[in-house]
Amino acid sequence: MSYGRQALVTGGAGFIGSHLVDGLLADGWRVDVLDNFDPFYAREVKERNSARHGGVAGYRLIDVDLRDADAMTHELSGRYDVIVHLAARAGVRPSIADPVGYQEVNVRGTQNLLELTRAWGVRQFVFASSSSVYGVNPRVPWSEEDHVLQPISPYASTKVSGELLGHVYSHLYGIRFIALRFFTVYGPRQRPDLAIHAFARRMLEEKPIPVFGDGSTRRDYTFIDDIVSGVRAAIEYTGSAYEVINLGNNDTVTLTEMIEGLERALDVRAIIDRQPLQPGDVPQTWANIEKASRLLGYRPTTSYADGVKKFADWLRITRA
Repeated sequence: MSYGRQALVTGGAGFIGSHLVDGLLADGWRVDVLDNFDPFYAREVKERNSARHGGVAGYRLIDVDLRDADAMTHELSGRYDVIVHLAARAGVRPSIADPVGYQEVNVRGTQNLLELTRAWGVRQFVFASSSSVYGVNPRVPWSEEDHVLQPISPYASTKVSGELLGHVYSHLYGIRFIALRFFTVYGPRQRPDLAIHAFARRMLEEKPIPVFGDGSTRRDYTFIDDIVSGVRAAIEYTGSAYEVINLGNNDTVTLTEMIEGLERALDVRAIIDRQPLQPGDVPQTWANIEKASRLLGYRPTTSYADGVKKFADWLRITRA
């Protein structure tokens, strides 16, 4: 139990954030959630996520935008043991259409939050980065020791920028900054725009699903419970001042295999609408998780088959 420790979780009404908040509140943390309910997807999705926390002692939801430093200064207490920064404009393909908007939220917003972290004297900062920072890197599985990053989307470039901002603030102001590179997170409450969720809904509605390329692209799908266990370990990490750490499943699943897993879990057949590959998409993601295991004791336990079944069970309940 935390016995009154306090966290600020940005993006805490979203997919990963709401699961993290579940665990923190259950363990006695006081949690401030900052979320601006960006219309990237329907507000009611996040409202359902956050409704489960309403009335829980020690929970507070603040509807503020990261770009509004004055509002954050006014609304947030600053008395935090840790800041977990999950909020961001998400998605590779949408970032190509709005690179300036992504820069404003993901880079300037992170800078604003780091400035407040410095002013408040908070010493622990956990940052949600992304596997997309690796870009098209043939050296797999991807290791944090490979410093040649070649991001190929504006979204990915903003995550590289966030990691580097964290290094500056760690060096200058003594903030422990832990950047976690998430690899294709899925599970209950997954964002509706992400492939597993979007495909599953279309399959249940007997609608075609758009498949970009020949189905051979590969992703390191990581179940939400495993990701949250890694975030919780990073919250407690004190071994060094700055780290970049992969959180993945150390396994890859092709797009074709992903769809086949959904077919089994949902007991339906997919109707495939074959499309050309999209700009910004990478052919594969694959996490080397040796560092996460060594520093955080991170050991993912959920296979794709088991995880997609849990997702399918949740989806059936939400659709009922």
